[in-house]
Amino acid sequence: MVCRLILKKGRTMKYNLLGNSGLKVSNLAIGTMNYGKGDPAQPLFSLGVKEAKRNIDLCIDEGINFIDTSDGYAKGTSEEILGEAIKGKRENLIIASKVWNPMGDGPNDLGLSRYHIISACEASLKRLQTDRIDVYLAHKWDGMTPIEEIAEAFDNLVRTGKVRYIGCSNFSGWHLMKALAAADRANRQRFIVQQIHYSLQAREAENELIPIGISEKIGTMVWSPLAGGLLTGKFRRGESGPTGSRHFERKWKNPPIYDEEKLYDIIDVIVEIAEQREIPPSQVSLAWLLSRPTVATLIVGGRNEEQFKQNIPASDLELTEEELNKLNEVSRPNLLYPYWHQQFMGKERFSEADLGLHKWHSGY
Repeated sequence: MVCRLILKKGRTMKYNLLGNSGLKVSNLAIGTMNYGKGDPAQPLFSLGVKEAKRNIDLCIDEGINFIDTSDGYAKGTSEEILGEAIKGKRENLIIASKVWNPMGDGPNDLGLSRYHIISACEASLKRLQTDRIDVYLAHKWDGMTPIEEIAEAFDNLVRTGKVRYIGCSNFSGWHLMKALAAADRANRQRFIVQQIHYSLQAREAENELIPIGISEKIGTMVWSPLAGGLLTGKFRRGESGPTGSRHFERKWKNPPIYDEEKLYDIIDVIVEIAEQREIPPSQVSLAWLLSRPTVATLIVGGRNEEQFKQNIPASDLELTEEELNKLNEVSRPNLLYPYWHQQFMGKERFSEADLGLHKWHSGY
């Protein structure tokens, strides 16, 4: 279900239910990975409290109510800055944070043990200067901790009021299903959301994670929806990237680029659509993602107000069927096994969840 807030500027901010819950979040969320100590040598953690306040106020004015952080961003400094920046505004915001990351030198200072989950949550609450975390995510998979222990620890946080909803990030398909099954067996709180890497440049999530989201009613939060800036139109075939680019000057390899020519083919189509509409290419890239099944919100970061102002109008941008088909075609990945076999031999019995992958591929 989608609801809309009409803003003074005539634009609309859309709100989606987060998975199988009653919680409504703006379809764009503020990312805080670049909040840190203001060290120019650390560009990913360069924004201080003053800049954070300015960006958050801008986004709130535009109707954004969802902010994503993690204790692993600048070793907790991101949470501290966010806690300062949202003073007096907390009640109208949905705050998501994450656990797993090494927060000390001890053997139990990382992972998803009951010990670490509970102690890390309490530390995040202090840094954020709040009494609850609205959405608390397992930042990574922990194969050493029994899944029943992980499920019990998250359930405990919800039942004690420290956390309201729970989810995961960067899990594989079988990790997510194992976590859901463990929660169901013990009648514990289920994950309602997964935070995943997904973009026109990286559609691997369509193999398992998006179909699971459809089947199990798990909402999707997307990180790096612009592929670290690659899908903003600033990077073109045969041209050097912009000054300060983390991809070209700092040899950034996240996300990995396996087919550079295909990447530029994708960018060409994005730019073509953007020029026809007379809008920034980043809005086209974001609007495509917002059209995908289970996607509730896209986490957008920004080093300055201009970057946020450029991306926010994507919230209510609806691409035509022809535009979506062009983008789907140029970015479509090859089907892996067993999916190509399923499409060849069993498409007559596909479910809605199966179509979360197969409907975008020729042959269906």
